[in-house]
Amino acid sequence: MDEEEIARSAALEQRHWWYAERRALVRRTVEAWPAGRAVDVGCGPGGNTAVLRDLGWRVTGVEYLPGAAAIAAAKGLDVVRGDARALPFRDSSLDLVLSTDAWEHIDDDAAVAAETHRVLRRGGRALVAVPCGMALWSGHDVALGHVRRYERDQLADLVTGAGLEIEDLWSWNVLLRPVVRARRRRRHAAESEMEPVHPVLNAGLRGAVALERVLPLRRLPGVSLVVSARKP
Repeated sequence: MDEEEIARSAALEQRHWWYAERRALVRRTVEAWPAGRAVDVGCGPGGNTAVLRDLGWRVTGVEYLPGAAAIAAAKGLDVVRGDARALPFRDSSLDLVLSTDAWEHIDDDAAVAAETHRVLRRGGRALVAVPCGMALWSGHDVALGHVRRYERDQLADLVTGAGLEIEDLWSWNVLLRPVVRARRRRRHAAESEMEPVHPVLNAGLRGAVALERVLPLRRLPGVSLVVSARKP
């Protein structure tokens, strides 16, 4: 992802349905866990980092791109420049590693998973979200600098191969997958889909994703996969 795309994401982050519902997912998942020391790997403009801070975590964002790190730091967040393949933390020093939509940008994702295991304390948790399914691969992925989209078994093998134990692995944004797939079949140019959305449509899309909280859809294919894992 280049600096222009980061600036676009930062401008959309507070209002856009995707970012708002992703923050809600992080909040719902993490709020029941005892707050401790956390890192948000690939924090971007810092939306999820702020969620953890507001839940009482002592959180540091790690971001590779200087522009994104500067935007997050300007919000008063603790942010460091760093590489997910070599996290700037001691062994067994963290209670939570959060990473949303970052692993798919990195060729050596096994190294990222291994670093996640290394920095977690025993009993510490990882919460990771990634784009789901190469069937949805499109110019959107190219524009964002994705290396891959993940299948369920692929993500499970990556996490367990690093020594983590999976607590849950579920799909997110299931109801809108047919819409996303149809749209991406028609668009082949390398361009991001992250753009302003009319407020009425934005509210409707948020509502569709929020509806998944009460429907039994977690095992069906979605647009993203989310995994919660623990270091034994």
